[in-house]
Amino acid sequence: MFRINKQYLIATIILFIVELFIGFYLHDRIIRPFIGDFLVVILLYCLVKSILNISVTKAAIYVLLFAYFVEIMQGLKIVELIGLSNYKVARILIGTTFSWTDIFCYTIGIVVVVMVEKIRYSK
Repeated sequence: MFRINKQYLIATIILFIVELFIGFYLHDRIIRPFIGDFLVVILLYCLVKSILNISVTKAAIYVLLFAYFVEIMQGLKIVELIGLSNYKVARILIGTTFSWTDIFCYTIGIVVVVMVEKIRYSK
C-alpha cells in the first residue's frame, strides 16, 4: 500500500511551491481565491498518490472529502478555536472563512484530476 512514486512526488513539491507563492504573494481577485483552491486539491491528490498505492477514484474521493471537511472547519472558525489565529501560515494553510465557491473550486479540481488520469491511463 505504501510506496514512493517519484512523478507524483515531484508534482506535489512543485504544486506546494506554487501554492505558497499564491498564498503569500498574490492578493488578487482571481488567482488566489479560485486557482489556489482549484490547485490545492490537485496538490493533495498528488501527495496521496506519491505515497499510497490506491486507485484514482479512491484517492480523488478521499481528497475531495478532506477538502470539504477543512472548508466546514473554516466555517466553524477552527483556526481561532485551536489558538492559531495569530499565525499567518496557519491562516493560509487551513483558511479562515467558509465559501461555497471554494467547494465548487475543489470539486472542479478533482474532476479535472480524474479526467487527466483517465486520459493518462487510457494511453
